Amino acid sequence: MNDLLNSAESAPLVADEAQVRAALPALDVRGALARMFGALGRSAAVQPPQTLTLFPQQAGDFITYLGVLAEEEVFGAKLSPYIATAGAPVITAWTALMSMRTGKPLMWCDAGLLTTERTAGTTALAIGYLAASTSTRLAVIGSGALALAHVRHAAPLRAWESIRVHSPALCGSAAREADVLAADPRVTIAQSVADCVRDADVVMLCTSSGTPVLSLDDLTRPALVTSISTNVARAHEVDPAALPRLDVYCDYRRTTPGSAGEMLIAAEQHDWSPEAIRGDLAELANGACPMPSYDRHVLFRSIGLGLEDIAVAHALYAHLHALARGPRAV
Repeated sequence: MNDLLNSAESAPLVADEAQVRAALPALDVRGALARMFGALGRSAAVQPPQTLTLFPQQAGDFITYLGVLAEEEVFGAKLSPYIATAGAPVITAWTALMSMRTGKPLMWCDAGLLTTERTAGTTALAIGYLAASTSTRLAVIGSGALALAHVRHAAPLRAWESIRVHSPALCGSAAREADVLAADPRVTIAQSVADCVRDADVVMLCTSSGTPVLSLDDLTRPALVTSISTNVARAHEVDPAALPRLDVYCDYRRTTPGSAGEMLIAAEQHDWSPEAIRGDLAELANGACPMPSYDRHVLFRSIGLGLEDIAVAHALYAHLHALARGPRAV
């Protein structure tokens, strides 16, 4: 750690998308996240709320994700802009990693791929804690890069007998269908959401939808449903009215209810309160909350935390710094 922080005396590393892509296979994303959430539960890390800043004249916005990892002596921020254009919006993400010892920058990196990995890794961490040990059927709604990353991260967590994937985007796209089938030998493609989730033990929702993509009535047994965030205002992949009937967990109870669309709507319209959240990943990592009994469905909701970005950025920095130093003499 001292070697890493001492390198702040030199110019910061700058890692573009190509460098990040090359480094990804060497990064233990889930391990870095597990250590981070453990530290958060021990008050050895700080997670401020994310902030949304609007550009003037409706030109877009940017979200700032902040975090402090005291044990690694680093802090930083990910900036994720949404820039309106005449065509498709420009959406990027970059993370600044700083030294708590010197106050100087350690690294500035493209966070697009890292965001995908930390999002999927966080879901996988939750599945590791929350899914029944006897789970054998995994269902995935979505087929993009984020869905494929979820499949990759979740594949080793249980003895899955089947991994079913459904997405409207697969219809008529042989190339995308081939990518999905190549993700894991157990993957099959379902023609409808109902077929995909029938008898599923775990359902991963991996979409950019701002409205529900899953009817809980399609679930034929108590299941763990995981849901992520998108840039759509008040986005939610499950019906907010269902929350009072679910055992709800999240990535961090102090910040998630203020950003997750279905939680905001459920609190306003459906007599649900954030007090009903049974636990978060910081508590799960420290054995400080009840586990689900599976007498009803379980929802895990993540919004994406700055600490997740800082944790994976730090793992990337350690890897790149080691490469830059080269092999040690023996």
